[in-house]
Amino acid sequence: MKPIVFLGGGRITGALLSGLHLARCSRPIIVHDRHAEKLSVLRKHYGVTVERDLARAVGNAGILIIAVRPASVIDLLTKIGPTSRETTAVSLAAGLPLANLREQLPSVGWARAMPSPACRTLHGLTALSFSPGFPVARKTEIRKFFGAVGQVLEIPESKFDAFTVTYSSSHGYHALATLAGAARKLGLDRQTALMAAAHALADGILAWRSANATLEALLEEAATPGGIAAAVMETMNRAGYGKIIERGLAAGLAKAKTTAQAATPKRFAKRNNRTR
Repeated sequence: MKPIVFLGGGRITGALLSGLHLARCSRPIIVHDRHAEKLSVLRKHYGVTVERDLARAVGNAGILIIAVRPASVIDLLTKIGPTSRETTAVSLAAGLPLANLREQLPSVGWARAMPSPACRTLHGLTALSFSPGFPVARKTEIRKFFGAVGQVLEIPESKFDAFTVTYSSSHGYHALATLAGAARKLGLDRQTALMAAAHALADGILAWRSANATLEALLEEAATPGGIAAAVMETMNRAGYGKIIERGLAAGLAKAKTTAQAATPKRFAKRNNRTR
């Protein structure tokens, strides 16, 4: 079986390799990056093969994982140039549509993937979207690869940005830090505040996942009318809790759109404008 080749040795590559190592993935993996120190660290920690030469890395790929920043993707694809039609390319770049990728490198089958950094502990969640006519066997291969480090779901590309701004583990970390910080102002020490906040968020959500009950029923159970939890929720809602979340997601969605525009080649943007 031909190797999985990562182009880019940054944070998400490291998280995926950590999870794949934990899952005892047996498929050969090659990582290319222009920074030798990154490759050295990844080889040391995960036993992957490293390749400094871009052409050799691409030539060995069964699945090519594009794991560079969105602003760098088009430049990277230009350097790659035409490649084998047997190669499957998967972009991890947020906000960059499949149409742009196919325009730049039409000789391969394109997919998009949005994996969570939580994949490093096998608790990941990866959204996938495929180009029209993508072979079923290759879909299965990609689903299996990302499925080794967590849950996988396929969604329409039109929903990809909305998924991206919603699923990020940053929401949980942000909520944990904020809730624990508020608890410390009430007098709890740091460790106790973090433990209480983590239980409220993580253990509560785990209970929802495993319980044979709706979210509405669990909310009613946890927040008795007239009780302490109900008072907390009512006050937070009156202060605009829901609206703040909506505004945050809307800002993320807008950022995704500007990211796509910034990474779109001018010739592609002009052609799109003429066809409107």
